[in-house]
Amino acid sequence: MGSKDYDSSKKPSHQHAAMKSKIKILLLLVLTNALSIFFFSGSNSAFGVKLWRYPPSIHVWDSEKLMFELNSTRLKLSESQSELSALHNQLSTTTSLLETLLADTNHLAGERKSNDGWAWEPSEELKLAKGPHKLPFGYTPNLGSDELFPTLGQACHKFQDEVEQFLKYPVGGECPSDEIFSQRLMLKGCEPLPRRRCKPHIPKGYMDPHPYPQSLWSIPPDSSITWDAYTCKNYSCLVDRGNHKGSDDCKDCFNLYGREKVRWMHDWSDIDYSIDAVLRMKPEGTIRIGLDIGGGSATFAARMSERNITIVTSSMNFNGPFNNFIASRGLIPLHISVAHRLPFFDNTLDIIHSMHVLSNWIPDMMLEFTLYDIYRVLRPGGIFWLDHFFCIGTQLNSTYVPIFDRIGFKRLKWNAGRKLDRGIEKNEWYLSALLEKPTS
Repeated sequence: MGSKDYDSSKKPSHQHAAMKSKIKILLLLVLTNALSIFFFSGSNSAFGVKLWRYPPSIHVWDSEKLMFELNSTRLKLSESQSELSALHNQLSTTTSLLETLLADTNHLAGERKSNDGWAWEPSEELKLAKGPHKLPFGYTPNLGSDELFPTLGQACHKFQDEVEQFLKYPVGGECPSDEIFSQRLMLKGCEPLPRRRCKPHIPKGYMDPHPYPQSLWSIPPDSSITWDAYTCKNYSCLVDRGNHKGSDDCKDCFNLYGREKVRWMHDWSDIDYSIDAVLRMKPEGTIRIGLDIGGGSATFAARMSERNITIVTSSMNFNGPFNNFIASRGLIPLHISVAHRLPFFDNTLDIIHSMHVLSNWIPDMMLEFTLYDIYRVLRPGGIFWLDHFFCIGTQLNSTYVPIFDRIGFKRLKWNAGRKLDRGIEKNEWYLSALLEKPTS
C-alpha cells in the first residue's frame, strides 16, 4: 500500500529553516572568534588591563610608595590573568561549538547524498517507484548494468513533498482525482512523473467512441470523460466556450463546426498555408508520418488523416480534456509538455508542425534546444512547418532569425505578417515558414 503519511518535520521548508539557523550560528561563532582574537592581539585597554606605556616613576628612597606600586601592579596582573583565562575558556567553548556545527552540517550533506539526492529519506512507495531494481537474470550488456532504473524527471527531486503526495493511494485501488496537481508537477520539470500502482477512474456509463472516420468530426459522448478537473462538465459547455469571454487555452477548439472545420484548407494569406499546398512541395507519398506540437484538439492531425498521413498530437489538458478528445476522434494523443525531449529516434519523421505554441513566451535558450530537437527527429528532407510563430517586431531579426540560422534548416517558404488582434501599436508579428532539413 502506498505510503499515506510521512514525517512533516522532514519537509524541505523545515530542512531549509534548520540549515539557515545553523549558518547563522556559524557566522556568529566566527564573528565571536574574530573579535576575541582582535581584543587579544589589540590594545591592552580593551580588557580593562592597563599596562603602562612608559615605566612608572619610582623613587627607590620612597619605600612606602614602592610597596604601593608593587601591590597595585600585582593586583592588575592578577586581574589580567583572570580575564585571559576567561577568554581562553570562551575560545575553547566557541571552537567546540564550531566543530559540532561543522560535523552536523557534514552529516546532513552525507544524509542527502545517501538518499540519492532527495531532501529526506523517500517514502516506501517513492523508493519503489524510483528504483533501481535488480534484473532477475543479472548483468546485461544492453544496459551495461545489473539494475533497471525507472525514468523520472530530474526536477522531481526539488518537489519531494509533492511527488510523495502524488504517490499516495491504495495499491491496486483507484487513483486519486488529481489531474490538475499532477499536470502542474509535470510543468515544473518533474516529467516524466513516476509510475503509479493504481487505476484511473472509469467514467460511469462509459460508451464506445464513434467509428472511424465518422469519429474525426463527431463530438464524443459526455460519459467518456471524468470531468472533475475542468470548469465545463460536458461537451456542450466546451463547444460553446468560444462564444464567451475568458482566457482558456484553445477555447474554441472543441467546436468542430466552427473555425476548426476550415483550418488549413485554404491559403488565406501569405502566412496561412494550406495542407495541400505544403504537401505539393514534396514528392507524392513521401510525407507519411509526423508530429503536431501543441496541437490542441488535433484538427491538423484529422486533416492529415484524411490524406492517409499519420500525425501524433502532443497536447496538455489546460482546463479541458484535450487528450481524451483527440483519442475519441481516432487520433493519437501524446501528453507531454513543450519542454519534454521529443520521444522519437533520430532522422525518423517526415513532417513536424507547430502553431502558436513555439513563440516568444519560451526562453530563448529553451527554444533553441527545442528547435535542435525538432531537427534531430526529422529525417533528411523532412519539413518543419512553423505556423504563426509570434514575437515583437524588434525581436524577429535581432533574436529569432539568428537562432533559426544556427539550426541549419533550408528555407522553402518564409513569410512575416502583422499580428493585429491586440492593436497595431503593440508591434507584434507572426512568422510562418516551411523549413527543410538538409539531405547532406
